[in-house]
Amino acid sequence: MNLSRNLLIGAAMTGVLLSGCTSKVTEKAQYSGYLSSYNNLQEVETPSGGTAMRWVSPSWNPNAYDTVAFNKLELYPAPKPNERVNQQTLTDIQNYMTSKTKATLGTKYRIVPNTASAPAGSRTLVMRAAITGVSASNEGMKWYEVVPIAAVVGATQAATGHRDQDTELYIEAELIDAKNNQTVARVVRKVFGTTLENESQKVTAKDFKVAIDKLNSDLQAFIK
Repeated sequence: MNLSRNLLIGAAMTGVLLSGCTSKVTEKAQYSGYLSSYNNLQEVETPSGGTAMRWVSPSWNPNAYDTVAFNKLELYPAPKPNERVNQQTLTDIQNYMTSKTKATLGTKYRIVPNTASAPAGSRTLVMRAAITGVSASNEGMKWYEVVPIAAVVGATQAATGHRDQDTELYIEAELIDAKNNQTVARVVRKVFGTTLENESQKVTAKDFKVAIDKLNSDLQAFIK
């Protein structure tokens, strides 16, 4: 077998590896461990046109509560900023998401930072939520690896050259009834930000603002 044939076969195998679309949902291997359980998650289409992995208790009733205990979105696991996603970007995403989430929840519920701050007699729902990953990968590639709270460049970059890159934001959240400490809903979500021109372009909070706004429109529909 000559060198040219070897190279041709190698190129063909690369094409097979890179074929297919990027997954619309978080893969199980990418679950962070933040949620109390990942059982019974089902893929659902959201009102904004997105896709999520979600479980909702049959007893869920958004009108059964008047207060939500929610302080801010966490960064989980501990942040690992790098040259693509620096600490300021992570903080900006965290602050923007927290602000938008509180504004959305505030259209229906009283917002308090924790259950101890809820007025006596309140029907309180606890919201736990975290940003579990920020990544950038070659457009159209299958998922290979996500380092939590860090940018990722596909390992096959050398073979594919300078390609546009997808930006992806990973979120996990659950709602808990404060009265009985029972979880009433869980969601694992991956949303896509703007497309970067190449692997050297930095990821910024601005890349995800439209996606975060859509997330909150889905939250609004869920509590309606």
